[in-house]
Amino acid sequence: MKKSAAKMLAILFIVTALITSLAACGSGNNNENNNSTNTSTNSGNNGNSGTEPGTDPITLSWFSADPIATWNDMKDEVGQEITKQTGVTLDVEFAMDANRIALMIASGDYPDMISPKGDASKLVDAGALIDLTDLIEEHGPNLKKVYGDYMDRLKWSAEDDSIYILPTLDAVGKQYMDAGGTFQIQHAALKEAGYPEIKTVKDYENVIKQYVENHPTTEDGQPTIGISLLADDWRIMIGVTNPAFITTGAPDDGEYYIDPETYEVTYHYRRPEEKEYFRWLNHINDIGLLDPEAFVQKEDQYKAKIASGRVVGVIDQDWGFSDSVNALKSEGKFDKTYARFPVTLTEEFKDHSFQDTGYMAGWGVGITTEAEDPVRAIKFLDWLASDEGQVLINWGIEGKHYTVEDGKRVIIPEVQERKNNDNTNFTKETGIGMYNISARFGDGVKDSTGNYYTTTFPEQVIENYNDVEKETLAAYGVERWIELWPSKDEFPVKPWGAAWNISYPSDSDLAVLYKTMEEITRKRIPEIILADPAEFDQLWDDYMAELEDNDVEEMEDEYETYVKARIEHWGGTVE
Repeated sequence: MKKSAAKMLAILFIVTALITSLAACGSGNNNENNNSTNTSTNSGNNGNSGTEPGTDPITLSWFSADPIATWNDMKDEVGQEITKQTGVTLDVEFAMDANRIALMIASGDYPDMISPKGDASKLVDAGALIDLTDLIEEHGPNLKKVYGDYMDRLKWSAEDDSIYILPTLDAVGKQYMDAGGTFQIQHAALKEAGYPEIKTVKDYENVIKQYVENHPTTEDGQPTIGISLLADDWRIMIGVTNPAFITTGAPDDGEYYIDPETYEVTYHYRRPEEKEYFRWLNHINDIGLLDPEAFVQKEDQYKAKIASGRVVGVIDQDWGFSDSVNALKSEGKFDKTYARFPVTLTEEFKDHSFQDTGYMAGWGVGITTEAEDPVRAIKFLDWLASDEGQVLINWGIEGKHYTVEDGKRVIIPEVQERKNNDNTNFTKETGIGMYNISARFGDGVKDSTGNYYTTTFPEQVIENYNDVEKETLAAYGVERWIELWPSKDEFPVKPWGAAWNISYPSDSDLAVLYKTMEEITRKRIPEIILADPAEFDQLWDDYMAELEDNDVEEMEDEYETYVKARIEHWGGTVE
């Protein structure tokens, strides 16, 4: 349900007051005593305070802001092996409510471990997270090995050198092996059109328009949908608003654009070129290619449409609808799955998706002050970060999921086939790829045996493609989707990493201003896209004026200080 702006602001102020109050209560000696007691006495390992994880049965509670659709309560094969090796069983709660962390803070009731996504600052402000520095030093040799030279980037800020979060979103040393979005189009449409060049939004539009005209209904009589979007809650950023900067030559810095020379910050919607992207979406709606339910459908409805094969074009990252693609594959509808392209507004722009951020740290897992045995928790996370743990998480069990031939790990062919064609059930039953909840090396990194830590490397990526994908790729003269994109070598490394994972106090003026801009944008953008084209310019001007009236420039200036602080914190210089 959508709430009025007044009601949302009232709720925000109540939650902010609670957070501020609890932060004051949680920042004193109680928190300090918890850390001291927990890190020194609770080994949870048959009395052994060393670095071995232990095997005594223990249940650790874990909250994740990112739901895992295939979670099977660790009854999968990898999960059972993790429990066998560590003694740990995870009691998991996934976020079903955007306010869940705020409610935790208000109640003071926390799990042992928490993966808060972008809400870590709220927990830090509330005094809910343990400083992990000493725990890592005493019980985290594998964590130190993985993070290596980036350990300093784990420190919370220039003012607070505590480590509250073990980064998990960004894998260390990762190399991009393939592209996952954003502009996707069914193989069937491309083939029928003769595999034309797809570089601009107009190219993309033309293929979809022609296919819909040729196939107004699907084989089972359902209306064909040209392009569908998902605007449900935060997902509006992924498929509706982020493409505005992606198509106009800006890297992903969340809701901001950062000038690479001056580090001046702009709320990215205020870039004039982005206005023209939204004009294109307005045009797509006007000519009937946009799903009429795009701004009212829920995620399950969106995924169901894609799984039916009705949707010709999807503007989204592949992880956003992978369940639907897997359903199409399981039904043998490979031509209704999607090719992906680096689409820009016009050919003057370059897609910056693979601009190098360096190691970003940021989002990950923390241990809370309510954890009964933080030493056991850190040892568990350390074991997951070990070579043994990473191979199990990524490859599965030797002899069951992979073999070693001439010193090289090789996925068993039947396992690979099932993974390709029935990935959802495969993941739920095996657990492979589902336990990336600790430090890890990324794609393209090799272990001491000369094998890759992950199963995503060039040869394997190519092998994983089905015949329809290979046919499309061959038509465009490449072996992998990523070869269609500009490489990272075409851009400088961003000295601030990615702005979307820069933390700031949840009770700051910046947080309140950001919430205000978010509410304005999420109301205005759908209205603008769905309006009569004759009204577009006036509605856009009204949107810009509303942002200015609500101090968007103050928000930009505030955020700029955090960007520059991040650059200096990471060893850069700011004039």
